[in-house]
Amino acid sequence: MAASEAAEAQEALAAAEGAIAHDIGVDTETQTIRVGLNTDLTGIFAPLTTKITDAHLAYWEWVNDNGGIQGWTIEPVVLDNAYDVPTHLENYEVMSGDGPESVVMFATSTGSPHSASTSELLIEDNMAAIPLSWYSGWADPSIGKNLFEVQTNYCIEAMNGTTYMAETYGPNVAIATFPGDYGQDAARGVKIAAEALGLNVVYDGEGAVIPGADQTPVITGIVESGADWVWVTLNPGHTAQLLGGSAAAGFTGQWIGSAPSWNPALLLVDGFKELADAFYTHSTYTVLLGEGAGAGAVGQAAGMQELLDVMREYRPEAPWDDFYIISWIQGYVVHQILDKAISNGNLTRAGVLAAANQVTADLNGLAPDQSWVGNPNDNVVRETYLYDVDLSLYTPGATISDEDGNSGYKLIKGPYASETALNWEYEPCFVAS
Repeated sequence: MAASEAAEAQEALAAAEGAIAHDIGVDTETQTIRVGLNTDLTGIFAPLTTKITDAHLAYWEWVNDNGGIQGWTIEPVVLDNAYDVPTHLENYEVMSGDGPESVVMFATSTGSPHSASTSELLIEDNMAAIPLSWYSGWADPSIGKNLFEVQTNYCIEAMNGTTYMAETYGPNVAIATFPGDYGQDAARGVKIAAEALGLNVVYDGEGAVIPGADQTPVITGIVESGADWVWVTLNPGHTAQLLGGSAAAGFTGQWIGSAPSWNPALLLVDGFKELADAFYTHSTYTVLLGEGAGAGAVGQAAGMQELLDVMREYRPEAPWDDFYIISWIQGYVVHQILDKAISNGNLTRAGVLAAANQVTADLNGLAPDQSWVGNPNDNVVRETYLYDVDLSLYTPGATISDEDGNSGYKLIKGPYASETALNWEYEPCFVAS
């Protein structure tokens, strides 16, 4: 039975009994709804994702303290996938089961190959998931039918970044990325824009950066390429390794990368922070915290003050970090899906999935609003944000309670969509063979 048909049948039965329909991950006696966070707490992205997770938990604490969602309390269930696909699958089995850690939907599914490994299982189980991953395939129903992508994707991000870098620094680009749905999705975006703009890919390191391997061949390829600038899709540690190693070998080109490639904590590293200040441009999917990150529109986003107020109440000593915006956006999306499901009278997994396919998520100005109804080409978000990494603005040691905190960012432009991105007919940019 299709999820929509199952949801309708359950709603009808519950209505006849005068109750809200429910099955797994919901306790009607305590009016509690469990949502899953299958995320990286100890793996290669943990320095970023642990902060995202903590602020996401703060969001639900605040919601619960203010009446929950129509009186329902949200209980997050957090399991560590260590950025490991088999572990992610093990966690999925626990949370998709019917035990004490079962959930009605996944508020976070961290990692592109990790989320892809559960895509068919989500369909079998009539469950919705919000990926902490910006892979372009999620918008394709044949790949990510029950994965509800948020913000733009790695491929479009790369189209926009490539356009800006080519206009600003020159036509010769080097590419260095991780393999798979993360790195190669972005690499294809660079190549789509390069073809449209007549650029030269002078070093093609798509998928060439293998975590834990010797990166000397990649560094050598970049240095010898004569590139005006480099696109990377890595984790922050590998970004630092490649940028630092290339600079040590005499390379003076500029750098930019997919949002997860950068962490402001790199500005604490003596010898590297000066390189980042001189050479790195940060691309991302949302506005960033505070007026310092981009006066005017950024500081005035409707959701920004709410985020700051709540974090200052619930996590006053938390480090200043722009990734909390991702936490808030995930919260908004799940909140609105569950609110719709409750209004529909159906908190079954199929009912929550049906609700996800009915809402347009209002992201309160933190990023473009998101819908999953209708044609993916019409729904895919094409805007990104570009920031200069500026060491003079960085406030090391700042907490979320500081009024003048800044992660070292100065807004260049955003929300920004290049002509290549606007004219691109949606399809998954990379599909693993």
